[in-house]
Amino acid sequence: MISLELARRLAHDAGVLWEPATGDRFVIDTANLADEVFWISNLTIEPQHFADQTVLGFNGTTEWALDSVSLDQSLWLPREDQLRALLGDRLESLRRVGDGWQVTYAAGDGTRHTLTDSDVECAYARALLTL
Repeated sequence: MISLELARRLAHDAGVLWEPATGDRFVIDTANLADEVFWISNLTIEPQHFADQTVLGFNGTTEWALDSVSLDQSLWLPREDQLRALLGDRLESLRRVGDGWQVTYAAGDGTRHTLTDSDVECAYARALLTL
C-alpha cells in the first residue's frame, strides 16, 4: 500500500485530485486516526454531495463516533490500478527486479526514467511525483 508520506505529496505537491468512488481507500489525516484505513462502500462509507462540497458519510458505523468527514480532512490512498491510470500513456513498463518493482516511464520532454521501490504502488507514486 502507498505510504502516507507519498499520498500527502501526491495530494499537496503534485495536485492530484480525488473523486471519491466505491472501493477507494483513505485515512482521516490526523494524528489519532492516520493509522486507520477506511474503504468507501455503498453500505458504510459513501461520498455525499452538498452544494459545492463532497463529504464522506459514515452510515451505521456504531464503533465510530463519526457522521461525516470533509475531503480536506481525508487523505486518498490510491490503488495500483488508479496510479497506473494517472500515469496514463507515459507508463512504459513495470517489472520485478530482485525484491522491488521497477517502473519505466516517459517524461513530458520525451526522456525515459526508471525508478525502483519495494512497493509497486510507491514506485508508481514516485514516478507521478517527478512529472
